[in-house]
Amino acid sequence: MASVIVDCAIYRSGVRQDFDGGLSETLAIAKGEDGGKAFAWIGLHEPTEEEFHGLREELGLHPLAVEDAASGHQRPKLERYGDMVFVVAKTASYGGDSQVTLGEIMLFVGTDYVITVRHGKANPLRDVRRRLEADPALLSKGPSAVLYGVCDEIVDAYDQITHDIEADLITLERKIFARGAQDVTEQVYGLKREVLEFRSAEDPLIPVVQEIAKGRVTQCDGTEELFRDVLDHLLRMDRAIDAHNELLTNILTAHLALLGKQQNEDVRKISAYAALLAIPTLIAGIYGMNFEHMPELSWTAGYPLAIGSMAGVCALVHRRFKKSHWL
Repeated sequence: MASVIVDCAIYRSGVRQDFDGGLSETLAIAKGEDGGKAFAWIGLHEPTEEEFHGLREELGLHPLAVEDAASGHQRPKLERYGDMVFVVAKTASYGGDSQVTLGEIMLFVGTDYVITVRHGKANPLRDVRRRLEADPALLSKGPSAVLYGVCDEIVDAYDQITHDIEADLITLERKIFARGAQDVTEQVYGLKREVLEFRSAEDPLIPVVQEIAKGRVTQCDGTEELFRDVLDHLLRMDRAIDAHNELLTNILTAHLALLGKQQNEDVRKISAYAALLAIPTLIAGIYGMNFEHMPELSWTAGYPLAIGSMAGVCALVHRRFKKSHWL
């Protein structure tokens, strides 16, 4: 179990107090505090169900919640098991390759403990712990303050991803409307897929935060205002992601229309040049059949006249094509 423990500490009145004992001793100290002013925060990274066994027995964790936390691959949700709340949230990061990488954070929130279980590399909780430890007044609110800190960190990461996606959208727009633009259909589809994957992480988190912000989760009493602020940011980003998704659809439509227009122009140019080549081919073909009774065969100026006729007619047709913007 020790190999998966990222951090373990007791927080008394919002102040961290490290303890050298095992998990059982740490939890016993947290439970033994009068007035509920202390709680234990245990951080785990990708534990197995067997490694969870000790905590499950010590805290009476529901087996279904333990199974979800150990296996991962859950959608954002909030579930109540007696006096404990189980919350799942998706973490996300957006790399330079324009790909969204998702992870998961599960939280067991009790009256005198909070267990954070992280899956994936996105959004480690080290900075969250440091930020909360720097604000004892906030951390003194108990385990719900940890839940708020984690949700706030996740939503802040969402906000940065939203801005990064917007920057990629602007780049795509410039590529599409640039002179001599290349086919970027695959890039548009790829970014749209990443936007939809990102939305699958942030959109289901909205009802979870709403449930807490409306005061329907007793374990989070006293922190509803904090969650209302998180909810406001989350709703704003959700609208922005909807706008990005719609804009990507419009960009794809415009791009395909421009490609169709370019193809039509190419076909017109090819047809115009084919017509220009057909004129000298026709004249040369007729005079190349070597019949005896043909006009101008005995003229000294017959050959230059045929060449001049070809050039003149081609020039006239070329001028007409230029006026009609076929060339």
